Amino acid sequence: MVSKFALLTNLFLASAALATPSSRLGARLTRRRENRQSQPINRLESTATGISNVAYSENWAGAVWAEGSGTFTTVTGTFTVPAPSGSSGSAASAWVGIDGDTCDTAILQTGIDFTVDSNGGASYDAVSPSVPGDEIKTTVTAYSTTSGVAIIENVTTGKTVTQDLTSSYALCEENAEWIVEDFEENGALVPFADFGTVTFSSATASGSSGSTYTPTGATLIDIEQNNKVLTSVSTSGSTLTVKYV
Repeated sequence: MVSKFALLTNLFLASAALATPSSRLGARLTRRRENRQSQPINRLESTATGISNVAYSENWAGAVWAEGSGTFTTVTGTFTVPAPSGSSGSAASAWVGIDGDTCDTAILQTGIDFTVDSNGGASYDAVSPSVPGDEIKTTVTAYSTTSGVAIIENVTTGKTVTQDLTSSYALCEENAEWIVEDFEENGALVPFADFGTVTFSSATASGSSGSTYTPTGATLIDIEQNNKVLTSVSTSGSTLTVKYV
């Protein structure tokens, strides 16, 4: 399955490559990248009660559109870097992407990872430097089903990383999403960090048809683990709010 997501893996490695953290932090982040893997959505049949959201997942929280093949070629969204808390090593990521839900042959995405350090602080695997409160604009565009570009712009600092990507596995261009993810490391989900709130603003998706989609109207997804719902998702126009609860 890892090979199917070459677009994703290369993207996260490339987007972090321009960062210049301290040697100790840099070594740790390098080890994490080698073992870190985002995954397509793992949908669940919820056993929670009193929750009205449409769908539940073990690893994704956010909003996902599922339309016909070739619908989506660009997805963008802007969010503020959170200050995560929790046990040492707990983590999460925030990103925008194309495919990974009803189409699981490939996924094109970009965003940031945030991890709680042993001293209770946080480290960020993305544009350097990124600190809580920085505004991050993320955009992915598919040039074709096997090539695209990922852009992360730190609006606060003015730094931008742009990476062109290719893969032998084809996108379907049928999903557009804005997601907070509990990603995998060494084949298992990392402890999910309390990220507070991640709000995607100016969140849009579009394609060759010229139609523009926002999170409003998409399927909303909350993370549920061990029969407990860990997030609360809501939308308003082009804004998507994902809260840790």
